[in-house]
Amino acid sequence: MIGPKHGGSLRKALIVRVLCCCAVYLLQPALLYAQEAPSQPVTLNTAVDLALGNYPAIRAAQAQAAAARAGIDLARTAYLPRTDLLWQENRATRNNIFGQLLPQSVIPSISGPVLGTKSYASTWGSAGGVLFSWEPFDFGLRSANVELARTAMNQANAGVEVTRLDVATAAADAFLAVLAAEQAVRAAQANVERLQVFAQSVHILVQNQLRPGADASRADAELAVARNQLIQAQQTVALNQATLAEALGLAGTSVTADPGPLLALPPATALPVPDFNAHPLARAQAAVVETVRARQHVLDRSYFPRVNLQAAFSGRGTGAQLDGRLIDGKGLLPDTPNWAVSISVSFPLFDIFALRARREAEAGNETAERARYEQTIQNLTAQDVRTRALVEAAQRIAENTPFQLKAAQEAEIQVRTRYGFSLATITDVADVQRLLSQAEVDDAVARLGVWRALLAAARNQGDLHPFLQQVLDAQAAKGK
Repeated sequence: MIGPKHGGSLRKALIVRVLCCCAVYLLQPALLYAQEAPSQPVTLNTAVDLALGNYPAIRAAQAQAAAARAGIDLARTAYLPRTDLLWQENRATRNNIFGQLLPQSVIPSISGPVLGTKSYASTWGSAGGVLFSWEPFDFGLRSANVELARTAMNQANAGVEVTRLDVATAAADAFLAVLAAEQAVRAAQANVERLQVFAQSVHILVQNQLRPGADASRADAELAVARNQLIQAQQTVALNQATLAEALGLAGTSVTADPGPLLALPPATALPVPDFNAHPLARAQAAVVETVRARQHVLDRSYFPRVNLQAAFSGRGTGAQLDGRLIDGKGLLPDTPNWAVSISVSFPLFDIFALRARREAEAGNETAERARYEQTIQNLTAQDVRTRALVEAAQRIAENTPFQLKAAQEAEIQVRTRYGFSLATITDVADVQRLLSQAEVDDAVARLGVWRALLAAARNQGDLHPFLQQVLDAQAAKGK
């Protein structure tokens, strides 16, 4: 036997268990989509795969495509016959009068002869039946609606491809931005270390009264500026890493980028001539045009007679008699049957005006969407010209930055040597230090600039697979 103390403990344990189950149930969706950060540095290709697998916008677009796909099945159900069942039990009076009543939904209808009574006495009534209705032919209206649903699905699928392209491009660009920021940090760190050594040497010269004290102050100021630049570069890395994590669908986690072959120049390859009609953006806009045309086809099939084959079987029961008597208990079951078979034809004669206006509206929509399609092709063509110029310029800059860096290094050595022999001022040293720092940064990010230009070109061509394969090929060549 369980005492009050033990019973209270069991109740508390049960409550805790129920609360735990509720918490797990409520948190289940969040746990389902929660993603852990990669334990190892990710490559560019891995980053793109993570983004395509994790980013919520892709799941949303895919869900919309699935909903549109279900719309086709919904449109096809119009081919099925309709069967309605009815059962009714009531307790009501049986007063009936001559006269006509316009269709409405408030006053219940009543059948039977006029008895001339005004009694509130009631009796049982019942009714049951089945109505079968089928449209054997519809002059193409149902098939037009199915085609409209299919174009909506094609439009949703095209939207999925556009979303995938945008997500993959954003992830790859964020990855390259992290690498560029890290290279800038390395250059800034080298500049700080170099200026620390120089500031120490200047302080020694000042202490030995070989240089004025102003030189030491200027060297300290240049070192402080370099440290600030390093802090800003580190901040840029942190911000870019947060952007990368968000682009991968792992916002709030720490993601480390593996540069792989991206710090070297990519092999020289000619950009292919793109087919802009096959670009996801163009296909998405073309799908919008097809949807508008499908709506027009539905309107073209709407101004036709509607033919329905109907069959009904029903029964009614009542406790009211022709002589005015009420038999209590009778009417609980529908014991008087009826059946009917009919073909009905209906034609919405004056709908032609509304349909004509809707056709004109859809014709305007089609013209607008076709213009948007042409504008999309124009934008892609112009962007292709710009990206080709961007790739060419990035390659030429990457080829030139080593010469820039080498010249800056030689100039820095020469000026510092001259400063040691009092042939150059501290201002000359500061200028050449800035020149060297900028040359190091330019050289560090120049090769990444080529990869980013190639990424932009691939995005404009509507397919990142050749770009990602180029990265894999460069990685394989680097491993040999």
